[in-house]
Amino acid sequence: MEKTKLEMVVGVFVLIGMVCLAYLSIKLGKLEVEAQFNSASGLKPGSTVEIAGVEVGRVRGITLIEDRAKVKLAVNNTVKLYTDTFASIKTRGIIGEKFLALSPGGGGDPLKPGDTIRDTESGTDLEELVSQYVHGKVQ
Repeated sequence: MEKTKLEMVVGVFVLIGMVCLAYLSIKLGKLEVEAQFNSASGLKPGSTVEIAGVEVGRVRGITLIEDRAKVKLAVNNTVKLYTDTFASIKTRGIIGEKFLALSPGGGGDPLKPGDTIRDTESGTDLEELVSQYVHGKVQ
């Protein structure tokens, strides 16, 4: 009888621990959304995602979908993103590392996990600009 009672108490504690873990993973989790770019050159998984120069997330992965780069990013749940969010690939300094800059908008509905950011801008390719300058095609 005593052994059954002990097993029941241990089972209840394990159950409570699992519920707490599930709550924390949801509450402290990240909003995962996607954005598609014509070029994600220089951007890597693990690159920072920033709003107004403040890091709010990380790039999770980059894949090719038809002829566009699909970038999956994880953003802190404390950040509110809307359907009119604008994403652009930026460079730190002249030839520094690439990062993803977000302008969260404010109109429209909030983005949900798995949603896609529609308004995007690929980064400037420095090699292409130099090539255009050398060949006299800069306007």
